[in-house]
Amino acid sequence: MPSVTVRPAVEADCADILRFVRELAEFEHEAHSVKASEEDFRRDGWGEHPVFEALIAELDGTPVGFALTFRNYSTWEGRPGLFVEDLYVTPDARKHSVGRHLLSAVAQRAVERGYRRVDLNVLNWNPARGFYDRIGFRQMEEWLPYRLSGDALAALAAESP
Repeated sequence: MPSVTVRPAVEADCADILRFVRELAEFEHEAHSVKASEEDFRRDGWGEHPVFEALIAELDGTPVGFALTFRNYSTWEGRPGLFVEDLYVTPDARKHSVGRHLLSAVAQRAVERGYRRVDLNVLNWNPARGFYDRIGFRQMEEWLPYRLSGDALAALAAESP
């Protein structure tokens, strides 16, 4: 049985992180949407003001997946939480519980830091929804995600005095 390990990402992992992001985007039929570069990840993960953290999953020492998180805040809980922006495991590694190992490590970080929750989004057609249900994530039926970006973001920003 192959050995699964999860470790904090280091700056040298930026190429693997970008590869995983591109593979995830391909899976989600959005390969054309990836604009990020290794330099972006270096700046935003290991620069002067890091805005994300990542974990790398390895199978017998070979990187096979990652989880990228950032801190959010719940005004109701009065505590921070972690938002999982991306979770990806290469198809061949999925049968080895790599995703579960990654989310367990994310949960451990949250608990150790006194955070009260871990949030993520999943596409409605993604078969991983069953996986998330099995490990205890619950779909929020009443809360709908909204996003402001592109021209609409610029137009609203232009209204600010």
